[in-house]
Amino acid sequence: MSIRLEPGDVAPTFTLPAAGGDSVSLDQMRGKKVILYFYPKASTPGCTTQACDFRDSLDSLAASGYTVLGISPDPVSALDSFTEEQSLSYPLLSDEDHAVAESYGAWGEKKNYGRVVEGLIRSTIVLDEDGKVALAQYNVKATGHVARLREKLAA
Repeated sequence: MSIRLEPGDVAPTFTLPAAGGDSVSLDQMRGKKVILYFYPKASTPGCTTQACDFRDSLDSLAASGYTVLGISPDPVSALDSFTEEQSLSYPLLSDEDHAVAESYGAWGEKKNYGRVVEGLIRSTIVLDEDGKVALAQYNVKATGHVARLREKLAA
């Protein structure tokens, strides 16, 4: 199992391809508070619920100074479709080799329908303006997660 991040840790830097053809680098986010959420697969029920919850909460999160980035092992083409289908207005990033998920502790063994498998662990990492971990949540539930996160962040 990969090492999980703790508050105060410096966030691993990355540059990933995004839906729409651009790339996003964590270095571009310096000076901003960032919510990175790792989700297993675009267009699945739980991931759609979570993505739409972030979409619907984007204004209040932005008003509190947060930028939202979604990261999954999906190829960019799947993220393009997901973004369009769900009218998502924040970047979805493709981590096909799951190197970023591993560096954030969001890849490893998990239970899936009673079986132990290796894969993406639904996780949310909140970074401060200096690129340090402010909050790290692992094995989060898709339903209701964004509301609980907003409460914790007072956003």
